[in-house]
Amino acid sequence: MKHFTQSVVAIALISALAGCGGSGSDDSTPEVIPETGFTFSATDMVANLTDDVIVAGYSNLAVRGEAMLQATQTLVATPTQANLEAAQAAWKAARQPWEQGESHIFGPVDSLGIDPHLDSWPLNTTDLTTVLANNAGFDAETIKGWNDDVQGFHTMEYLLFGDGVADNTKTISELTVNERDYLMGLAEVFRDYTKTLDDAWLISHDGQNGKAYGELLKNSGADGNTFYSSEVGVVEELVNGMIGIVDEVGNGKIADPFGESLAKADTSKVESQYSWNSLTDFSDNIVGVRNVYLGELEGNADKQGIIDFVDAANPELATRVKDEIDDAISKIEAIAGDNNMPFRQAISDADGRVRIQTAVDALTKLQASLESDVLPLLKEWNI
Repeated sequence: MKHFTQSVVAIALISALAGCGGSGSDDSTPEVIPETGFTFSATDMVANLTDDVIVAGYSNLAVRGEAMLQATQTLVATPTQANLEAAQAAWKAARQPWEQGESHIFGPVDSLGIDPHLDSWPLNTTDLTTVLANNAGFDAETIKGWNDDVQGFHTMEYLLFGDGVADNTKTISELTVNERDYLMGLAEVFRDYTKTLDDAWLISHDGQNGKAYGELLKNSGADGNTFYSSEVGVVEELVNGMIGIVDEVGNGKIADPFGESLAKADTSKVESQYSWNSLTDFSDNIVGVRNVYLGELEGNADKQGIIDFVDAANPELATRVKDEIDDAISKIEAIAGDNNMPFRQAISDADGRVRIQTAVDALTKLQASLESDVLPLLKEWNI
């Protein structure tokens, strides 16, 4: 809208100058060039996204990491079916903020190697079997020295839910004493890493003398900030984060196991297949995109997000992208169909594959809009 107003004023000015000209006009009069682009103050938006979306999400993850540890400690002390199911619920609860946070998977989660520590996939079941056969009395420090593919979310998932082939349930009688002990050690390691990630955003990005990463994001261009020289770089990082996870869900998490045909579907590539939590993972990934776009976690008060930046340049585009995000989430959730079919089964079901392709198409459309329409706005931004 700002662009339109300036252009009208500039055109009117040009017309007025032309009217005052004629054969006797001075050819040395400077040409008036209409201003292009748009203006937007991003300071409040960046502060809000940092504090109320990113840091709030990681703090929530840390709280749920602590709850996950407590649930496994209770399970070891009192191994009942109810306590096993409580630990399963704690795993799913921790999974939500992590998956939603993949829409901004930059900064300490990358530089500190937190991502592979928490979410390596696929799980190395061969090494896991060896670890369980040759060790006992697992402690957190020892586990931290082992490969990432025998710790983190998916190792805990396998121990809690079973192999996921026929069902995603497990009885307490199927969970050995050694598996319970390992699970508790894994949960302690998990809790430590989620706290480290939260501290990196709130206290120090490197755990030493560096500033909190949240302060670096909010204070681009400040003295000593070698991460971000301007708000352009910050907004670009945020938009690219959204693009990255939309691409990963559509072209990786869904497309890889989906395959080119029913005959080429590969269930071994389905992430979170043991708990049958895949579709929740995928939809949470795009809910995370919506959180960044709208500027608030679901249910919180309306504040500035990327939508306000886009709206300053093109209100119609701002609304269209929001609708495409909502549509992608809806299409992912619809993969389950009327009988709540898990993604692991849907890739091998003819009707399920139609629903999956519909979701992939929605994600492709959203990704194209973010890449071709939203990201280029950075070049039109008169900052």
